[in-house]
Amino acid sequence: MEFAVELPQVIEKIPPEEFWRNLLASQSGVGPVTLFDATNYKTRIAAEVKNFDATKYVDAKDARRMGRATLFALAAAQGALRDAGFGEHFDDSDRVGVVLGTGIAGFPEAIKEHHEFARQGTGRVSPFLAAIILPNMPAFFVAKHYRAHGYNSTVVTTCAAGTDAIGASTEAIRRGDADVMLAGGTDAIISDIIFTAFGAMRALSTRNDDPARACRPFDKDRDGLVIGEGAAIVILEKLEHARARGAKIYAEVIGCAANCDGFHFVAPDPQATGSIRAMRAALANAEIAIEQVDYINAHATATQLNDPAETLAIKTVFGSRAYNIPISATKSMVGHSMGAAGAMEAIACALTLRDQKIHPTANLAAPDPACDLDYVPNVARAAPVNIVLSNSFGFGGQNACLVLSKFK
Repeated sequence: MEFAVELPQVIEKIPPEEFWRNLLASQSGVGPVTLFDATNYKTRIAAEVKNFDATKYVDAKDARRMGRATLFALAAAQGALRDAGFGEHFDDSDRVGVVLGTGIAGFPEAIKEHHEFARQGTGRVSPFLAAIILPNMPAFFVAKHYRAHGYNSTVVTTCAAGTDAIGASTEAIRRGDADVMLAGGTDAIISDIIFTAFGAMRALSTRNDDPARACRPFDKDRDGLVIGEGAAIVILEKLEHARARGAKIYAEVIGCAANCDGFHFVAPDPQATGSIRAMRAALANAEIAIEQVDYINAHATATQLNDPAETLAIKTVFGSRAYNIPISATKSMVGHSMGAAGAMEAIACALTLRDQKIHPTANLAAPDPACDLDYVPNVARAAPVNIVLSNSFGFGGQNACLVLSKFK
């Protein structure tokens, strides 16, 4: 498992090592919104990718014909190829595939284009609108740009999409459909329409005066999620293929599972039935027992309903052992990037396995009594970690889990 990531913590694309140092240091990427005028919004903070220059990855003309989520994906894919030692492209291989997840892809651009249509009529609609807004365009452009002509798919399971994409790519390799897969997620959702919709659901933190401490998973004073953006892409390879070329291997994906609890279009099932089944199915797919799990990367959005439900699910699956498993929340520092979130968290898990360090849950000062597990509050921790579980529980009851192991 080899990877690179585009994240909202420093200017431009950051390499995995800097991403990891920021997480271990509990450094937040949240700040004031600059991508639109949020003056009159209750929430005016987000985890933005700052000063993104798309022309470092494609020429200016092509960049205007792509959505922001697609451009993030191209940047992350370039970093993944270079980190993995593949060079600039895959030489038109039909044994290399792409599966990317997204929540809304080019929806903000579609709204913007609709405003232009309403204002000026049909003559002002871009002929490249489909290339900008369709959810499969990030996977298409990554395949086209990096000449990966094998298995290709797009997963649109909102907050679980990045995790689902890695799971689907794992299964594609297991089936023999590919030797190498680019897998992950991308989203660029920081826009007026999204803030309006999420604000109407009362899902967003309004802690505007203290952006870095706004996202507080498992804390009794949490007041909602912080929207993020970006892309995270990993390279998955058949083990023999990776060994044959002397690849730098960070971790192994040994299990995956996905389901839908069918409870509510946005609220989690308070009994956590679907997430319980997803975790159990992923562990069964990996053929490991609950006693073997050393760390859990939680979905942990810092909403009122999600955090207690996930805590209940973990306690149900792991029983009394749940109290002895360190759990942490990546979103406490990078916000919730929807389709990219699960892939970002998978990268954090792989680096945990490599370095035997667990990043903290930032901003956890006063735990909610309903959230009574070990969430590694505020300070990173060294620990022996051989097996990790990563959870992603999305809108529409979409649940996805990955199990990763230390490479030996």
